[in-house]
Amino acid sequence: MEQPTGTTLTDQAPADPAATDDALATQPVGYWSGLAHAAVTRHLRDAMARIDVTQPQYWVLNRVHGGPAAPTREEVVAQLTPLADGPHDISRVVDQLLHRGWLGEEGQRLVLSADGEAARLRLRELVTGLRAEVHRGISDAEYVAALKVLRTMVANIEGRATA
Repeated sequence: MEQPTGTTLTDQAPADPAATDDALATQPVGYWSGLAHAAVTRHLRDAMARIDVTQPQYWVLNRVHGGPAAPTREEVVAQLTPLADGPHDISRVVDQLLHRGWLGEEGQRLVLSADGEAARLRLRELVTGLRAEVHRGISDAEYVAALKVLRTMVANIEGRATA
């Protein structure tokens, strides 16, 4: 494999949760990004479960609230399925939220009920607090830098240039 121009070839070491700071450059990003994803997702879902809500339910409430026009079920499913654990999860969540009375239907469009909007706001407050907990000790600049690195890695793999 050809080395990209302007980069230094760094040997990859096996994943090591106890790696010292000076050894982090040799650590596999897949291991660390996967570990971060699993830990953050588990923490968020556990907190939501304690109030009888799921992360996909929060996604749907936000999607129904957040567009310029009320979305259809098909639009919500198409947009959120790539984030879900399975291909039928979002459709089931829509059904759960309709049953719970947090969503309603106006023709083919999904709308939040007053209870659904109240739940969305409570969840937003919960998620904001959880985000602060996860980001403790990390400046916005450090967070942005980390995401830019990850975004560039994805672009490198998928062949897209980044700005």
